[in-house]
Amino acid sequence: MSNIKAAERMGKLHDKLKSIGYDGHVLEVYLVRLLFCLFADDTSIFERRQFQDLIEQKTAEDGQDLAQWLGNLFQVLNTPQDKRLKKLDEHLAAFPYINGSLFAEQLPIAAFDSEMRGILLDCCSLDWSRISPAIFGALFQSVMDQKLRRNLGAHYTTEKNILKLIKPLFLDELRAEFEKLKGNRNKLDEFHSKLAKLKFLDPACGCGNFLVIAYRELRLLELDVLRAIHGKQQTLGVKDFAILCDVDQFYGIEIEEFPAQIAQTAMWLIDHQMNMMVSEELGSYFVRLPLKKSATIIHGNSLQLDWHDIVAPKDLDYIFGNPPFGGKKEQSKTQKGDMSRVFRNVKGAGVLDFVSAWYIKAADYMMDNSEIKTAYVSTNSITQGEQVGILWAEMLKRGVKIHFAHRTFQWSSEARGKAAVHCVIIGFALHDAIDKRIFDYQTVQSDPNEIKAKNINPYLIDADDLVLTKRRKPISINSPNIVFGSMPNDGGFLLLSTEEKDELINKYKKLEKWVKPILGSVEFINGNGGFCLWLIGISPDELRSMPMVLERVENVRRSRLDSSRITTKELAASSALFGEIRQPKGRYLAIPKTSSELRAYIPIAFLNSDIIANTELFTIDGADLYHFGVLTSKMHMAWVRSVCGRLKSDYRYSAGIVYNNFPWAQNATDKQRQAIEDAAQAVLDARAKYPNSTFADLYDPLAMPPDLVKAHQKLDAAVDASYSKKKFSGDSDRVAFLFELYQQIIAPLLAEKKKKRKLN
Repeated sequence: MSNIKAAERMGKLHDKLKSIGYDGHVLEVYLVRLLFCLFADDTSIFERRQFQDLIEQKTAEDGQDLAQWLGNLFQVLNTPQDKRLKKLDEHLAAFPYINGSLFAEQLPIAAFDSEMRGILLDCCSLDWSRISPAIFGALFQSVMDQKLRRNLGAHYTTEKNILKLIKPLFLDELRAEFEKLKGNRNKLDEFHSKLAKLKFLDPACGCGNFLVIAYRELRLLELDVLRAIHGKQQTLGVKDFAILCDVDQFYGIEIEEFPAQIAQTAMWLIDHQMNMMVSEELGSYFVRLPLKKSATIIHGNSLQLDWHDIVAPKDLDYIFGNPPFGGKKEQSKTQKGDMSRVFRNVKGAGVLDFVSAWYIKAADYMMDNSEIKTAYVSTNSITQGEQVGILWAEMLKRGVKIHFAHRTFQWSSEARGKAAVHCVIIGFALHDAIDKRIFDYQTVQSDPNEIKAKNINPYLIDADDLVLTKRRKPISINSPNIVFGSMPNDGGFLLLSTEEKDELINKYKKLEKWVKPILGSVEFINGNGGFCLWLIGISPDELRSMPMVLERVENVRRSRLDSSRITTKELAASSALFGEIRQPKGRYLAIPKTSSELRAYIPIAFLNSDIIANTELFTIDGADLYHFGVLTSKMHMAWVRSVCGRLKSDYRYSAGIVYNNFPWAQNATDKQRQAIEDAAQAVLDARAKYPNSTFADLYDPLAMPPDLVKAHQKLDAAVDASYSKKKFSGDSDRVAFLFELYQQIIAPLLAEKKKKRKLN
């Protein structure tokens, strides 16, 4: 709670200063300086309570002279002792020279009153040594924003999550190397020098959380190395216990000015904390004052800057961070422009999440040093659905190899109202790695289970590198075609609620045959579907005999004519009909476009042709029990989980990526097909025992009937057997098998495509 208290108290001071017109850049810098002084007061940068004593003993209770004293203090902190005024107040003269540019800028004098002085003293009463610089970024930002202040943790990346990235990127490897070198003094000295030469870049550093934690871990490793070198010698001094690692090994880029300032300051503060740890180790005071080195934090647009100008690729070892996510709908005009520049007319790039641009920037930068390793926290969308075929085709073209990956997990925070963001972490380079690691999560909130992998492809599966592209037809011969349901494009006038349907039928009895139930994903799964006017084949005289229906048709016409799209305007000529009609003529298989990830199976069912499917349902005309059985099996679900897109965390089924690329069993025998059909019928029979239960009820993980569970298990076994004689160890094994089968199926298709190109 000390973090929250600090944010609240400093936030009050921020609001007071802002209310008197002390705003913008000067207020941001002013608060960073005050926060530095508060931290310094409790962490031996200043003498204990030196800053607090200055305020209590030298300033008036009404606060009128406080701003002048603070202005004088800031000047003193930026002035070497030998250049200070000889008659300087003794309290001010006792403060150390800080340097580091933090106090260099000349700011306008602020103004305080007694209440504001009291708030600042309240801040002094907190123990700032208990606040880690790792949270300084979120703390500083929350001070500037009342909404963030109320929910500080939601905007703070936890150390646990940061370590998920930096450990497999570099820390685990360095720690392992250190363990091998223990006992070899010369090798340890070389390793120590190596640590001091490593350089790191966070190209979207925000307030520097990743830089701070990475630097802290580097210093902790250095401390362990020095302990191993010197053993238990009792007479070591600071010179003997050489500290080589420093903040100037770290680089960052941040688009906003204030977070960039915070990042640089937070790096000085974590450096000081680590120096205090060294002091405890030696039993003597070790401090780096005045500040001579600093992290290089650039205020600018990372996607527009040339990273070569910030740090030369030959000097850099690691790129890492948490770039902004931003789906295509959330991107600003500037961000869309940045995406266009980075992807340079790559076909389909408009659907990509904003974070994708940092992948391309890193890959292009690494072309000048293929030894650089990169890892980003990202939206899981870039490893699912159509985005994979666009982004990763470009990445693979550049020679990228994935070294480690955290599959989808929930990006947690320390706030009571946690921000539920589903993320992945991907570590990659332009060279291959022998030991590849996949961190798998049983649930998005569980701890990861590490899996050793031979290769990690863009779907974060242990399989060969490949990307699925949208296809219009299934790759497997004899698998039926899948299409979207019908689109009304009617302004809502052909759709009816139950009440509207009853009112119209009571008015016109003959309308009953022209009203059909209509379902989308939600209605299909949860029940309570609506109705629609399905007027295919209605005669003009019959339509005109029902004025209320005719009025609806007229409203459809007007709605379509009002559209800015030419194709929609053209549909006004047939306003009694849906804009796009794809309703099967007979019984069909329905697959919901969106379904909860909590279900073991996407609910799939046969529907008769009188039930209209809208565009939120896929329809497969001509499907039989065999197709139903395979599509509602673990085999197909493993494929779906790996390659489908997501809406938040829900499955977003697709025709072009999921279904048309799905590799059906190629050599299933008649006996195996019959076994699947029998098991599929058993699933339908088990469902039929619960006529009042919706699919939401039947496939709720906690409510799923035991006989339905058993029926699905038998179906899963039958489908598995049709693919392979060996038993699959789990979904990862199934997916790896399916990717291999996919490659076998498309190999002749690719060969045929190349042949046609040569002929042309």
